[in-house]
Amino acid sequence: MQQIHKEMAERVFRRKIYEQMLDWKKNQHGTTALLIRGARRVGKSTIAEEFARNEYDNYLLIDFSKAPQHIHHLFKDISDLDYIFTQLQLNYHTNLKPQKSVIIFDEIQKQPLARQAIKTLVSDGRYDYIETGSLLSIKKKKENILIPSEETRIDMYPMDYEEFRWALGDNDTIPLLHKIFESKQPLGDDTNRKMMRDFRLYVLVGGMPQAVNDYLDTQNLSIVDQRKRSILELYDEDFYNLDPTGQTSDLFHGIPSQLNSNASRYQVSSVITGGKLDRLTEQIAILKDSMTVNLAYHANDPSAGLASHINKNLFKLYCGDTGLFVTLAFWDDAFTENVIYQKLLNDKLKADVGYVYENIVSQMLIASGHKLYYHTWPTASGKHNYEIDFLLSRQAKVCPIEVKSSLSKIHTSIDEFQKKFSSRILQRFLLHPKDIRKEQDLIYLPLYMTMFL
Repeated sequence: MQQIHKEMAERVFRRKIYEQMLDWKKNQHGTTALLIRGARRVGKSTIAEEFARNEYDNYLLIDFSKAPQHIHHLFKDISDLDYIFTQLQLNYHTNLKPQKSVIIFDEIQKQPLARQAIKTLVSDGRYDYIETGSLLSIKKKKENILIPSEETRIDMYPMDYEEFRWALGDNDTIPLLHKIFESKQPLGDDTNRKMMRDFRLYVLVGGMPQAVNDYLDTQNLSIVDQRKRSILELYDEDFYNLDPTGQTSDLFHGIPSQLNSNASRYQVSSVITGGKLDRLTEQIAILKDSMTVNLAYHANDPSAGLASHINKNLFKLYCGDTGLFVTLAFWDDAFTENVIYQKLLNDKLKADVGYVYENIVSQMLIASGHKLYYHTWPTASGKHNYEIDFLLSRQAKVCPIEVKSSLSKIHTSIDEFQKKFSSRILQRFLLHPKDIRKEQDLIYLPLYMTMFL
């Protein structure tokens, strides 16, 4: 296993965020620091160091989770920057070059005073600055410091499906699929089955770089699962540090069962005995700020201004990475490669995997820059609800999306939505594992084409 980890450390993946970082360097000219926010283990530190290595003459990296106390103490008094820069260069054995070097503040949440110093450091103008961090907005992390306005903030998510294909050495499939999406021409059943099998591998492995590394090194899904469990345990440590009651961790672990229950909202009382939403606002804030989850809010009025009509008391939680979601869903089961991973990979798992597909759709929509909204309304009998899984706002209208885990000619909710809100609809989509087809104004798309919406 040690050899595997050594190989993993040498692999750097191509990530789309790199282009955003280039734009920052080109357009800001050192007038702001670049802050990369994201969940733990999504690759923030790796991409920051890769960027520094490629785009500057040299760089200095301070990992505040490991830095000795005398480095932390430097930021208690920033009145003498010459002294601070000399100390950093001596301690990190780096000769910085004005206007040609960058200083990376890694895990900036571990030293809030360094983040507060950004205003002064940027104003000084000698070097560029990149910050990486998670859990940056939690009140405990911001107390008694001034958050600098001189930051360009970008969010980093798990590897999307195209980045995953790049990691596998495939640069061609996604552009070809995009052309097919644009034409809405069927691929053919055999080709679609192959594309879905490739896609399910992404669903299982996920987009956490370490898990992808393990898969590339071993092709062993058992080892991949072990890695994902270690990442989830790291998340739990963070949750318990911020919330010793364990309720934040419980809410996170409850995501698969909540989605599998088909409830129209996340029901905190079914996860935490006696739990009430108004008593758990801090726990929900921790989950949101950790970027380990994606929140979908209920849109009370499904119209173009979705964000103006949300009910913050009605929401669903999705895991930010579906690979982690799969491991979380089987958290209490001993890993059995043939039973869980191989059967899901080959679409042979008897259990309904609709909630897994719903989670991957949420992840892909977020990766494409969308916010998550859904809509429910009661049936005529009032005993059940119709539900639109996701809503996109486009051209002053909405695009309702329904997610299916199998080929089904029954799509009552999206049909009823059409009857109720026909004048507001631009296009209806049903995402499923089968090929492209069109049924009147309803477009069926294979799940892997979610990224093109």
